[in-house]
Amino acid sequence: MNETQEPRQPERRPEERLDLLQRRLAQFAAARGWEPYHTPKNLAVALSVEAAELVEIFQWLTPEQSAKVMEKPESAHRVADEVADVLAYLLQFCEVLGVDVLDALAAKIERNELRFPLTGGPTPNRHSSE
Repeated sequence: MNETQEPRQPERRPEERLDLLQRRLAQFAAARGWEPYHTPKNLAVALSVEAAELVEIFQWLTPEQSAKVMEKPESAHRVADEVADVLAYLLQFCEVLGVDVLDALAAKIERNELRFPLTGGPTPNRHSSE
C-alpha cells in the first residue's frame, strides 16, 4: 500500500452494510432537520413516487428492450439511481416504524413458500399477487 491508498476496510456482511446505510440515512436527515417531515405517510408517498420514476424508465420499452436496459451506461445509471432512491425511502420508512426489513422479507418468503408450495412445475396461471 502506498501513501495515497487508504487502508482496505474489512468486508462487511450484507446485513451490516444495510444497517450502516440505514444509520447514514437517519443521520443525513437528522443533520438537516428533516425528521418532522419523515412521517410514515410522507415516506410511503415518497417511496411510491420513486418507484413510479423507476417504472417510467421501462414504460414504453418492449420486454426485450427492458432486459437490455443495463447495457447502456445512461439508462443503467438512471436505473441504479432510481433503485437507490426506492431503497433509501424504504429503509427510512422502516426506520421510522421500527420494521426490520430483512426479518420482514424472510417472514414473507416463508409465508409465500407455504402459500405456493412446489407442485412439480410452474403454475403459469397463478401469480404471487393473487
